[in-house]
Amino acid sequence: MPSARCLANPHKPQYGGGIIINPELNHGLRGWSTFGNAKIEQRVSKDNKYIVAHSRNQPEDSISQKLYLQKDKLYTFSAWIQVSDGDFPVRAVLKTTTGFKHIGTVFAKSKCWSMLKGGLTVNASGPAELYFESKNATVEIWVDSISLQPFTQEQWKSHQDQSIEKARKRKVRIHVVDKQGNPLPNASISIIQKKVGFPFGTAINKNILTNAAYQNWFSSRFTVTVFEDEMKWYTTEPSPGQEDYTAADALLQFAKKNSIPVRGHNVLWDDPSKVQGWVSSLSPKGLAVAVKKRIISVMSRYKGQVIAWDLVNENLHFSFFEDKIGPTASAIYYNGAQGIDGTTTLFMNEYNTIEDSRDGLSTPDKYIQKLKQIQSFPGNKNLKQGIGLESHFSIAPDLAYVRSSIDTLASTGLPIWITELDIARALGQQAQAQYLEQVLRELYAHPKINGIIMWSAWKPGGCYQMCLTDNSFNNLPTGNVVDKFLREWGSSLKGTADGDGFFEASLSHGDYELKISHPNVTSSSAQSQRFKVSSADTLEQTTLHLQVSA
Repeated sequence: MPSARCLANPHKPQYGGGIIINPELNHGLRGWSTFGNAKIEQRVSKDNKYIVAHSRNQPEDSISQKLYLQKDKLYTFSAWIQVSDGDFPVRAVLKTTTGFKHIGTVFAKSKCWSMLKGGLTVNASGPAELYFESKNATVEIWVDSISLQPFTQEQWKSHQDQSIEKARKRKVRIHVVDKQGNPLPNASISIIQKKVGFPFGTAINKNILTNAAYQNWFSSRFTVTVFEDEMKWYTTEPSPGQEDYTAADALLQFAKKNSIPVRGHNVLWDDPSKVQGWVSSLSPKGLAVAVKKRIISVMSRYKGQVIAWDLVNENLHFSFFEDKIGPTASAIYYNGAQGIDGTTTLFMNEYNTIEDSRDGLSTPDKYIQKLKQIQSFPGNKNLKQGIGLESHFSIAPDLAYVRSSIDTLASTGLPIWITELDIARALGQQAQAQYLEQVLRELYAHPKINGIIMWSAWKPGGCYQMCLTDNSFNNLPTGNVVDKFLREWGSSLKGTADGDGFFEASLSHGDYELKISHPNVTSSSAQSQRFKVSSADTLEQTTLHLQVSA
């Protein structure tokens, strides 16, 4: 697994440092001061100048710079960090008039520089103070190449649009000719998208099996799904040895009938409150046997029928299996799962990695550390690992933090999926829709996101946090947001070829039907043709060339 590099020398600061004064420390300590009770100094190593906070006693004892932040701007942050000894998390924090904003964290090492990436959105203009903290107050914190770059909402949106154009669309050049190969000038062209290429869906549950309205609403929109509870261990084996896959089997058949791929969720859940009583009462030896049986049972049954496995759920926040079996429990389970289904990607699935910068348990760097720990276990070198980001937003989304967190995770080179996206009910129906739109656009625009699933399985009594429809399957405001995006990603259009029979368009990835009409072509001979638009493998293939005869 490639990972964020630790370099002998830091890179130059992004955006020339942005609003940071003296970002490369080439002018002594100008712009920088002490935060807390640390002592600070400039040091030089092989012509590279940097700032050091030493003689620390408290986590927040470090360096700082006073700044002025502007309302409604999005800020991207980066800095290169080193510690004097060992390997410890260092966090960048902004102290503002309204409280503390955590910008980002990195596992800093000694003897090489690691890049800390972060971001924040500012809701109120005013003074702020940037500083760094590490819970290990005995190490020195070294900092260099610091950058804080503001963007307006318009600039941010422009970047999203450019990224969508590049990552999710492709130019198509169509040449319309007659049966003899002669161009058909000014031919009328109709392009209809039959299927969205980007995997986008929502969770479902057994209620859909007996509800035609639910089935129609769901199957007419989505291209991927996951089962809310039906594949989980507490559902399939509520009592020891009494396995029941009836509901999961039926949901899988429904998905297959509608040609909708399924993610396998989940094999094991590390949250002790989600472990059924008979499992939690087992001895460590008994638990090891039961877990092995569970992995073999569910993965053998659905091997080749799911596109991914959420193998270990929430093992950064919780540690039920580790506490009973030992610290390498997750790694052991990956090892066993690989032997049963070595071709399907095995995901860790976790929350608050992109949703909330305040949660120190599941930061992007902590996530990467856990992936490395699993991979370093004997026999796990060639694991097909994946990154599952639940994305349960309980606060207003900070898009700058979301983007920087995904950037950090993407340094692993592993596939990244959004697995359980929702916006908390407590924020209100209108805010749910507003925030869902913001988050969906940001995630879709990020080239490293491979698919998005929302956690909006319908139940008569309401959804987990965010429904998309009412009980009659009329859209709620959140459902309208979903339909708006599906239209945006749809790319169906009509047009006219030029004088030489050429027509060009930028189309979202997906499956299309092409229809051509021209005075020289009888309607009976005008055939509709199917074609597929997918991402280009190389820069030379950015334009898809189609020659069609009518």
